[in-house]
Amino acid sequence: MKQRYLSFLRQPDVGSLLLVALFARMPIGMVGFSMLMFLRDSLGTFDLAGSAVGIAFVAMAIGAPIQGRLIDRYGPRSVLRVTGVMQPLALAGILASVRFEWSFAALAGCSALSGLFASPITTLTRTLWRHRFSNEEDRRVAFALDAVAIELNFTLGPAIIAGILATLGATTAFAVSIAVVVMSFLIFTSSRALDYFKLEPQAERHLLGPLTEPRLWVVFIATAGVTTCFGLMEVGYPGYATSLAAPALGGVLLAINSLGSAAGGTLYGGLRFRWPIERQFAAALGIMSIPLLAHALFLQPVAFAITAFLAGALIAPSIAAQNVLVSRLAPPQYATEAFTWSSCFILLGLGAGMALGGVLVEYVGVRVNFAAGAAIVAVMALLAVFALPPSSVRTPQASRAAP
Repeated sequence: MKQRYLSFLRQPDVGSLLLVALFARMPIGMVGFSMLMFLRDSLGTFDLAGSAVGIAFVAMAIGAPIQGRLIDRYGPRSVLRVTGVMQPLALAGILASVRFEWSFAALAGCSALSGLFASPITTLTRTLWRHRFSNEEDRRVAFALDAVAIELNFTLGPAIIAGILATLGATTAFAVSIAVVVMSFLIFTSSRALDYFKLEPQAERHLLGPLTEPRLWVVFIATAGVTTCFGLMEVGYPGYATSLAAPALGGVLLAINSLGSAAGGTLYGGLRFRWPIERQFAAALGIMSIPLLAHALFLQPVAFAITAFLAGALIAPSIAAQNVLVSRLAPPQYATEAFTWSSCFILLGLGAGMALGGVLVEYVGVRVNFAAGAAIVAVMALLAVFALPPSSVRTPQASRAAP
C-alpha cells in the first residue's frame, strides 16, 4: 500500500494539488459553525441563528448548479473572481448587520448572498481529479485521498473555531473564518490547479445538463439516501450521549466516526479491487448497513464506539466510489455541473437525515434511529446493484494529463 501511494504521489503536481485541496477547503469546516455560534451569541437564540445558517445552505444548494454550468461553459476563473469578492463581503455584511443592529431581514439577505456566492472550490477540486487523471484507477485513489482530506477539514476546522471561541469569543471566531475564506481563494487561484481544467465549448448542451443521464440519477438518489444516514448519525450520537447524561460523549463518538472514515478512505485508496466501481459503491453501502444496525443492538458505550468507528470506515470509500461514478458518467461538457448537483443531493440527504433523526430520537429512541439508517442504506445498496450495472471503461495504462 505504501509503495502504491508513493507511486501515485510521484506523478507531476499530485502532491502539491492534494495540499492545495486540503488548505483551500478549510472554510467548509469553519464558516457554518462559526456563523452559528456568532449569531447565537449576538441574537441570543439558536432559533434565529439556525434559521440564518439554514438560509445560507439553501441558497448554496440553489447557486451551486448555476455556478457549475457557468464554469463548464466559460471556465472557472471568472466565477472564482466573483465569488472570491462577493462571499467575504456578504459574510462581512452579517457582521455589520449585528454590529449596527440591522433588521433580521437584512441579516437573512446577507446570509442568502453568502450562500448564493459560496466559493465553488470544493466542487472544482473534485472536477480537478477528473481532468488531471484519465486512468480510472488513479481517479479512485485521488478521490479516496480527497475524501480523507475532507474528513481532516471537518475535524481541524471546527477544532480551530472551538479554540478561538473558548479564548477570544464568537465574533473573533467568525472574523477568522471570513479571513480563511479569503486565504482559501488566494491559495487556490495562485496554484496550478486551474491549469488542468478543460472546456468543451463546441459540445451540444441541454437545459437539464447532466440530469439527462439516467445513470447519474441513480447515483444521485443513492447519494441522497446514504447521506440521509449520515444525518441520522449526526443526530443519533448526541442523542445516545444525552440518554446517558453524558452530552460530551456525543462529540467523542462523532470524532471516532470521522477517524474511522479517514482510516477507511486511506485503506480503500491503497488497495486494488477487481470489482468494477459500480459494485464497489454498492458493496460499501451494503456493508455499511451492518455496523449501523449494530448500533441498535449494542448500546454499551465501548461497543457503541466500536460500531461508530466501523460505520465511519465505510463513509469515505462510499463517497470516493460515488465521485468516481460521477466523473465517469457526467458528459465532458457538464464535468463541473455534475459535481454541483451531487453536492445538492448530499445537502438534501444530510438535511433530511438530521430532521428525521431529531424526530426519531425524540419520540421513539436511538435504536430506531440507527435501525432506520441501516434500512435506508441497505435499500440504496440494492438500488445500486439492480439499477447501476457495471459498464466497460477503457482507460490508458498511465495518466499523462498535463496542463
